Amino acid sequence: MSQKIYVGNMNYATTEQALSNLFSQYGEVLSSSIIKDRYTQQSKGFGFIEMADAQAAEAAIATLNNQEFEGRRLRVNVAENKPREFRPRYNDRGGYGNDRY
Repeated sequence: MSQKIYVGNMNYATTEQALSNLFSQYGEVLSSSIIKDRYTQQSKGFGFIEMADAQAAEAAIATLNNQEFEGRRLRVNVAENKPREFRPRYNDRGGYGNDRY
């Protein structure tokens, strides 16, 4: 069963390919993503890795947590599913009587 991993405190120049290569030493990497600012497309310094095997993911977490990679000490742990809160969009018409639109 696949396992999703949170990777924090990354160098802002780290690429998804470099992150994937780092974790592939421990097992098959299904996906890697670095979270970027919506407007500037600048890295926010954290991302996620999905590994095919949970045991390989645990080995990667145990080994890579607090290890230096590209000049920064990584924070690596199991990703938690956060429930998304409802956030109104800027163009939503708030208030009562929205059923017309």
